[in-house]
Amino acid sequence: MEASKPRRDLYAEVTQRIVQALAQGVRPWACPWRKDAETPARPRRHNGETYRGINVLLLWATAQERGYQRNTWLTYRQAEALGGQVRKGERGALVVFAGRQSTSDAAEEVEEPSEPRSQRTFAFLRSYTVFNIDQVDGLPEADSVPTVSLAQVRPDEGAEAFFAATGARVQHGGSRAFYAPGSDLIQLPDPSAFRDPASYAATKAHELAHWTGHPQRLAREFGRRFGDAAYAMEELVAELCAAFICADLRIGAEPREDHAAYVGDWLKVLQSDSRAVFTAASQAQRAADFLHAFQGAPRV
Repeated sequence: MEASKPRRDLYAEVTQRIVQALAQGVRPWACPWRKDAETPARPRRHNGETYRGINVLLLWATAQERGYQRNTWLTYRQAEALGGQVRKGERGALVVFAGRQSTSDAAEEVEEPSEPRSQRTFAFLRSYTVFNIDQVDGLPEADSVPTVSLAQVRPDEGAEAFFAATGARVQHGGSRAFYAPGSDLIQLPDPSAFRDPASYAATKAHELAHWTGHPQRLAREFGRRFGDAAYAMEELVAELCAAFICADLRIGAEPREDHAAYVGDWLKVLQSDSRAVFTAASQAQRAADFLHAFQGAPRV
């Protein structure tokens, strides 16, 4: 009888991918798009739909590592359907799909005896491989690939309009940037203290991410699961959310230098819990969606 293959631990694989990047001093959420590009800064599928959550980090990390200049990805079969051919020897990139499935549709299940059988579901995680269009020959010209229409605005003006729509209370002064939950206030240094408008906007996005976690908003808490590491997790969520927002607003800001000290803490959390980065990316996406909802436009 043929021995069964060991089950893939996709959570561990994805976590290891992020850990390796962090250990090399690269934050995978520092998105590597070209500032003069006219396409969405988040990685996107061949049909123009943008990736979300953990897949953004995975594809940004791959793009940085391999030097890809474009942010459109597709499967081998999708490339063939468009008349293209993935070049021989090219390595694909890992992306994942998380969902829930009813026990009636699956061979495996997570039993919950107290729940009626018709209502029992289990979570699953699947992987698939995609290729950057830089790895594919014979595709139609880039202009014929569907794109997402985004308003072209200058990053500083667009960011300020985005932030103002949230109604968050922001005041300036001093030399520190922080969010105070008690007074529900974001405190920032004066804009002139930042090296450029993008750095100011990225810092404001980070503190707004913390603002979303207020009990009257998303009520985000990590203490029960992560204990002493809860603060590091919240900082990771805020940094990821800021990266997502900056990408959406086309703000090419560098990661905050004052957060370099968190890298060691993030590595400890990720290495001890293979699902921590999934939690962080999911919560960051939820925070970004919350901020986008104030804009009166479809979320990306």
